[in-house]
Amino acid sequence: MTDATVLQTQTPQTQTPQTQAAPIDFRNLIWAALALAAMTGVIVWDNQWALTFLHIFVGGLWTGIDLFMGFIVGPVLRSTPFEARRSVMLRLTPRTIFVLPVLSIATSTTGWYLAKMLGYLDAPWPAYGWVVAALVVVTILTIQGVGFLLPTQIRVYLELRKQDPDQARIGRLTGSYFYIVAAQGVLQVVILVIMARFRLGI
Repeated sequence: MTDATVLQTQTPQTQTPQTQAAPIDFRNLIWAALALAAMTGVIVWDNQWALTFLHIFVGGLWTGIDLFMGFIVGPVLRSTPFEARRSVMLRLTPRTIFVLPVLSIATSTTGWYLAKMLGYLDAPWPAYGWVVAALVVVTILTIQGVGFLLPTQIRVYLELRKQDPDQARIGRLTGSYFYIVAAQGVLQVVILVIMARFRLGI
């Protein structure tokens, strides 16, 4: 969830009409609900292969998008003129605010049930320490993403839709955004290290 990072520099030279901004389409909540329903179905099915596949699939998407947005898209857009960044943000945010929360929730939920299925929750110390580490990292990522980054993205998006966006307000909203995004990137790498350890056995 890294959209708002790119809005911290430069002053707009021209204004983009509000009508050009893609509105938040709340019909996307339908497919988000369907995705979570499908996740629930896989969990209830209690099939190890299906649960493993789903966990790897959604986890890979979540990590990949986070790293791509934070370390490639963000730096590129920060070096472009404000209006170009604004145009991208007004089209990108209405999509990412639905995709990333669903991926984070699905990854953490399937990860918990997969760990339970494989017996990792009953592992003795110090092996259980890897389980605790994974739970802590995923919990921090989810709280940061859903509790801070997502609301900030929405507030910045709504400000950008105005004919004359308040740059001071955007600056206040994104003041600590960059550091949270950087922390998310580091934690995503940490969780990959932990998952590699799980793959080799704890």
